[in-house]
Amino acid sequence: MSFSLKILKWYDEHKRELPWRATRDPYKIWLSEIMLQQTRVAQGTPYYHKFLEAFPTVYDLANAKEDEVLKLWQGLGYYSRARNLHATAKIVVEQYKGEFPNTYKELKELKGVGDYTASAIASICFDVPEPVVDGNVYRVLSRYFGVDLPINSPKGIQHFKQLARDVMNTENIRDYNQGIMEFGAIQCAPKKPYCLLCPLNDSCVALKENKVGQLPVKLKKTKVKDRYFNYLVVLDSNKNTLLEQRQGRGIWQNLYQFPLLESEKILELNELHEQMSKESSLPVSQTVTLFNEQAIVHKLSHQHLHTKFWILETKDAIEGGVSWEQIHTFPVPVLIADFIKTFKI
Repeated sequence: MSFSLKILKWYDEHKRELPWRATRDPYKIWLSEIMLQQTRVAQGTPYYHKFLEAFPTVYDLANAKEDEVLKLWQGLGYYSRARNLHATAKIVVEQYKGEFPNTYKELKELKGVGDYTASAIASICFDVPEPVVDGNVYRVLSRYFGVDLPINSPKGIQHFKQLARDVMNTENIRDYNQGIMEFGAIQCAPKKPYCLLCPLNDSCVALKENKVGQLPVKLKKTKVKDRYFNYLVVLDSNKNTLLEQRQGRGIWQNLYQFPLLESEKILELNELHEQMSKESSLPVSQTVTLFNEQAIVHKLSHQHLHTKFWILETKDAIEGGVSWEQIHTFPVPVLIADFIKTFKI
């Protein structure tokens, strides 16, 4: 039995019942694929249901306000995915009359849709013989064929894409692509693969050469950068506070936050006062207290945010302030959402 037929047989016997597997609707498949980028199935599934409830069709998503989309996405991270999702919904409605394109090439031109996502949608929805290559597929192919090329190098990416094309099952590409991804997620898992009961163990190069734990090979990540955030939680006597919207192309674009002072190190109270004196936009505070003695370390892919929340109480009414009771309606980073849940006025 060939490699692809073994994958199909395994998938038929072991596939999980997931909501997006019961449909060929490109909107629902696209939604699930975007959500599951860099997100575990268990975490992404509730969001998938919430999005479909709020936006049953691509028209509903296209007509939504960006703040609504970002708020519903809150907690999934990598917020550029949500902004791209919203932008692509508008493109599908305006340029394709609400119908997703059915070719790999056209799908790949959509905002936020790369090689993997275009391949997945094309094969799952339209039976286009295009191989998917995600982290799970890299792992399966690297181990089974004993390939030690780095999966995140240009040469490695090209090699694995061609290898995936060479071994794919074109007659049932829909189930094959889902099957090899599922196989990598469950059977050929990253740390504890079930090699003893694996249907591929009789011809797996990594198992034969005792290299399962060494494959796939990945080039080292970019060095992690440390940043120091000081959030200023301003409160007046009417329980109003200040929020600002993050601009630019950095992290958390268009999400809301408390006024932020970024420093070169963790600040003490006197150092904070010195920096605050340079900020004319802040109301004059009567008291400043530190909410968390130990800086909260919020870890992102390439940076660690060492964060302190400072409570600034003022008797002056905050002009353009936001009622604390309404603060939960704004899309904010998880770091801030967690603080809001914890802080009691």
